[in-house]
Amino acid sequence: MAVPGMGAAPYWELSFDADGDVDGGQRDRLLREAPERGVKDLIVFAHGRYDDPSGADRFQNRFLGLFPGLAPHARLGYAGVVWPSMRFMDEALPGAGPAAAQAGPALDKGTLGALLDVFPGRATLIDQLSRMLDRQPAEDAALAEFGRLVRLLVALRPEAPQAAFAADTRAEEHPGDEPAMLVGDPVPTCRALTPERQRPIGANGAAADPVGFPKVWHGAHELLRQAAYFAMKRRAGAVGERGLGRVVGRLARSAPGLRVHLVGHGAGGRLVSFALRGLPRGVRTVKSVTLLQAAFSHYAFAPRLPQDARDSGVLSGFQNRIDGPLVCCYSRHDTALGTFYPPASRRAGGTRPAADPGRPGPPEDRWGALGHDGILAVPGTRAFGHAEALRTPLPVSGCVSVDASAVVREGGPPAGAHHDVCRPELARVVLAAGRIR
Repeated sequence: MAVPGMGAAPYWELSFDADGDVDGGQRDRLLREAPERGVKDLIVFAHGRYDDPSGADRFQNRFLGLFPGLAPHARLGYAGVVWPSMRFMDEALPGAGPAAAQAGPALDKGTLGALLDVFPGRATLIDQLSRMLDRQPAEDAALAEFGRLVRLLVALRPEAPQAAFAADTRAEEHPGDEPAMLVGDPVPTCRALTPERQRPIGANGAAADPVGFPKVWHGAHELLRQAAYFAMKRRAGAVGERGLGRVVGRLARSAPGLRVHLVGHGAGGRLVSFALRGLPRGVRTVKSVTLLQAAFSHYAFAPRLPQDARDSGVLSGFQNRIDGPLVCCYSRHDTALGTFYPPASRRAGGTRPAADPGRPGPPEDRWGALGHDGILAVPGTRAFGHAEALRTPLPVSGCVSVDASAVVREGGPPAGAHHDVCRPELARVVLAAGRIR
């Protein structure tokens, strides 16, 4: 399938809705054409949170376009996963110009449009939220109403397909269990979420509390952002297991000799990892999985958690469904995951209390991300620096953490280097993980 501007060919697009249902025509075209085109290795790439399909297409084109020049003799094919995700427009992307200015809590036009796109049928709710952020009424009752509307925006019926995919650990797997930030009184939550730069300064130079109006509406804006993040996290799991995993299973039947390599960036890393849960038993088509700055828990694959030996990661053992390695590239320069992900994940956790920590460590260690410090608490995980990973043959199976800080290092606030992954050095890691020559 030819796509205008796509430098990697042959290329197929796979579009999924929020529940993981795939575009049947696109799926059938891939199943039919990949064997016809003589593809031996299929690289399937899932993007992170993008505000529109065109942005996702540009990002996928930049990344997949690296491979033809790096592996000119390989019989490669490419598939791009398109799923309904979004980012707030004050989160800058490399090469996309500066982020939208955020002088106040009001929603910019791009973010408003993205919310309307990814939450279809809820335009009235979104309009109400936008008008409240514009007006910033100075009453606690208004903040309470804003919190109620945010909860309605991301709410699902307990039996809805997406409801079962928000957990990072087994103990959190309770469909319909609301995130901690969406239950109880939203007023103190909005105050706690008010950025430090927006808080009035006391005599000693520290931020004075309580936060007054209208500054607290910056916290309300942040509550909406983190609720949208929670919805995208839940959605990525559903699309992976109910959508992509099933497509790969069908591909194994129609093209049994095809080698599949899953690659995911950011929330797309969660998506391709959950695809392993959706693979039919016995399917050994997936030859490698490479995670680039993955935005989900560094304990997701752990057989038991350091904080509670009775609990395990939600994907524990599923790396064994890969006929090859699970490789996680991470960078300390990713401030989206190193600084903002832990508190966001803590607030997006379920209402059930966390177990007491069973070991010393940073207070946010329970909520850390794979893309910040790699795969944790999985016995046998091998650790490499980026240069070493390209110099030394990678393990043929099991978990591998690759410190890519020397490569993934560019990007401004607030995300830092989170999006700095369209680099040949990382494409080479994908090729090494899949033993593609």
